[in-house]
Amino acid sequence: MTASDELRLLPWSGPEGKPCYLSTDDRGGYLSRLADNIEAVQLGTAAELLDQASETLDDEDADLEDVRQLAQELTRTLRDVLRVAVSRGSLLAASEPQRP
Repeated sequence: MTASDELRLLPWSGPEGKPCYLSTDDRGGYLSRLADNIEAVQLGTAAELLDQASETLDDEDADLEDVRQLAQELTRTLRDVLRVAVSRGSLLAASEPQRP
């Protein structure tokens, strides 16, 4: 098993929105691969939404409700991307050799 500081933050939440973590030495295991795939989808969704946001914000005739919905989607997606960044940053830190 991994040390407590090497837990992987998963790209989904548990009950009541609490974070989920994976403790494993097998980065090629089923749950690790599933998390990798979900993270890739989340990052792809963020890229698509960023393009949509640029188009919407450039449209001077954009409906206020469309802009509000866009802001909600951007907030949700930014939360997902931040979780991916934290998770991957932790994985990188855990894989770096310890310096004396």
